[in-house]
Amino acid sequence: MRRSIIRLAIILVIAWGGIAYSFSNGSYPLLGLDLRGGVEALLTSPPGTDPDVLDVAVDVLRARIEGIGNVQEPEITVVGDSDNLDVLVQLPGVENLDEALNVLGQTGQLSFRAVYDERLADGSSAVDTFGPCPAVYDVDSQPFPTPPVDAEGFTTPDDPDQAAWLPVHDDTGAVTAQYLVGPAQLMGTGIGDALAQLQGNSAADAGWSVSLTLNSEGEGAFTQLTKDAATCLPNGLSSIIVHPSRRIAIVLDGEILTAPPVAASVDPAIGISGGRASIGIGGTDDAAAAEAAQLTIVLRYGALPISLEVGNVEKVSATLGADSLQSAITAGIIGLAIVAIVLLAYYRSLGVVAVVGLTVFGSLLILSYTLLGSVRGLSLTLAGVTGIVVSVGITADSYIVYFERIKEELRGGAPMYAAVTEGFKKAYRTILTADFVSLMGAFLLYTLAVDRVKGFALALGVATILDLIVARWFTRHAVRIMSETKLGDGGAFSIRGFAGK
Repeated sequence: MRRSIIRLAIILVIAWGGIAYSFSNGSYPLLGLDLRGGVEALLTSPPGTDPDVLDVAVDVLRARIEGIGNVQEPEITVVGDSDNLDVLVQLPGVENLDEALNVLGQTGQLSFRAVYDERLADGSSAVDTFGPCPAVYDVDSQPFPTPPVDAEGFTTPDDPDQAAWLPVHDDTGAVTAQYLVGPAQLMGTGIGDALAQLQGNSAADAGWSVSLTLNSEGEGAFTQLTKDAATCLPNGLSSIIVHPSRRIAIVLDGEILTAPPVAASVDPAIGISGGRASIGIGGTDDAAAAEAAQLTIVLRYGALPISLEVGNVEKVSATLGADSLQSAITAGIIGLAIVAIVLLAYYRSLGVVAVVGLTVFGSLLILSYTLLGSVRGLSLTLAGVTGIVVSVGITADSYIVYFERIKEELRGGAPMYAAVTEGFKKAYRTILTADFVSLMGAFLLYTLAVDRVKGFALALGVATILDLIVARWFTRHAVRIMSETKLGDGGAFSIRGFAGK
């Protein structure tokens, strides 16, 4: 019994303690478009569009959307079959429809830009160590740009035709440097092709790089860009301690993807000519390979040579979303109350176990959605709420199966401890079978169905898994503890009273 008490206490602390801690810290499940209100738009692409192009488009759209504010977790997914792919965008919490459509209707802009100035992450200057590079930016003949900047000193928004302060981020998203880049001298339309390659003749000098091919439109501009950058040496020294202006920033929609320096071997009088260049990534591990592959896709398709046309647009008011959520909560509470009354009336003391178990199940379900929302950006939709309400019936069925097994064991003459122990073993096999069928149904729905049904399928799948956990960790131990008290063998309200034996 002591072991059962410890295990029961553990799951109660996780469920009830976890939900109390989550709510006290203001952590709740993310609400989807139909519960929170917002904008949903379907962006159509030309038939036969390369899926890689759409993947890049999704990343670009996500960055733009997060920049318009009040969109914590935009849901952007590629939908359709291989021959006709579209992008479905859901923007919970967005109230300005015109602003959202403006962001969605833009085309990504890839540009190559000279670096005028560099500051460290804290805003201190890095160019003071080197001095300006007149070939890149002649401070005597040109006024220093003063673009509008935000509170952190970055240009808001970036205009490829103007100089701009832009941040440089590491893999975690932290700002590592600040670059003042000039107007775009080469756009993405000047890129002919790009290819990720693992180069090097030995393990010591091996590393990933991206081979770049310029078309006739971009070859001349790239040569001039590299000629200017190659003149930038630290204080006139011949050794290369990378001068900030020796770098060329590759910018996509105001985001510096990378800023590789021009190699020391490049002649300032010639630059990189011939329409070919190589951008070094370094490293041979999976991270370097992934970075090279991603940069390759961006260089190929950064200008997004596809037209994503805004198709169907649906706006859900916040009031309607709140009404839907309130209706869903009300329906859930009414359903739970009816189930609780029936369980208590028929199963008596075992009904108490079932009712408490439903609160444990509900707490774990809310915690699961809160965690998935914070880690994976999963939002709870009205279809998901429907799946949760349906899952209450699945959980109630598990209790009924177990309780009826106990009744059969007791009527067969088994002692109380043996009845609850053997009853659980037999019932759990039945529960496993039934829940496996539910899981398979949820999996098929999620795999084959459209977006809204996926929310129902996911909720059903998560709830089914939690049902198995609660049955084994809560129900089994709670009933075993109860069976050794007066509620097990002491009157009409007890387990034996329910069994009629």
